[in-house]
Amino acid sequence: MSYERISLEFDGKVAVLKFNHQEVLNAIGEQMLGELKEAVAEIANPANGARCLLLTGEGRAFCSGANLADGAGSGKPRKSSSDTLRGGYHPMLLALRDLEMPMVSAVNGAAAGVGMSLAIMADIVCASKNAYFLQAFARIGLIPDGGATFLLPRLIGWGRAMELSMLAEKLPAETAREWGLVNRLFEDPAQLMTGAMAIARQLADGPRSLGMIRKAYWESTRNSYEQQLDLEAVIQGQAGRTEDFKEGVTAFLEKRPAAFKGK
Repeated sequence: MSYERISLEFDGKVAVLKFNHQEVLNAIGEQMLGELKEAVAEIANPANGARCLLLTGEGRAFCSGANLADGAGSGKPRKSSSDTLRGGYHPMLLALRDLEMPMVSAVNGAAAGVGMSLAIMADIVCASKNAYFLQAFARIGLIPDGGATFLLPRLIGWGRAMELSMLAEKLPAETAREWGLVNRLFEDPAQLMTGAMAIARQLADGPRSLGMIRKAYWESTRNSYEQQLDLEAVIQGQAGRTEDFKEGVTAFLEKRPAAFKGK
């Protein structure tokens, strides 16, 4: 499928999805949002063979948030913020959450607004030292969205989430690493992509249970302890019936690296 505001390529078992509207620092407008939804569906299609998603941005930015100038002067009435979120962003965010594969983000520059929300929902967040994170919403009289109010308190604590959201100050990548928002920090964008791709390939070569691990952690946010114990038993049963489990046990007994197939 052809895209204009994003790019998608399959590098072996890794789907590499890039924001690509560099004139506006990869801000998300209506066209890009539509393309993102189509791309996530393409990535989820088993026929394409993806076993890990790597999300990053082209040029100087990861994603600078929503494109506030999108549609200006077109004569079309603007959708309300609520309608845009419910009809546009939410289906895409839920599709990303429900991907049955690990997700890695490579933050190569500014990750602001909903761009920050997308960056931090990855399972492994990588960043270059020149990158920064910004909850910019208060600067224009809005509240954080894209799942930020759900993720931030769980990742960095209530106080820091409030600080970022209310003061709307830039959070440098190195501080984000200290706070636990970033998993791996790299010297520059070139090293970032090399390192992030290495992680993505490692995950893509992993067992099918990696997608199940992802599901179990997401489900934990709405379960009681007892419900989570039950869910673990259910998913563990599913994992125990996979070919990868059989291969993992066999490889362990034979004292050799496992050759997982994602099945």
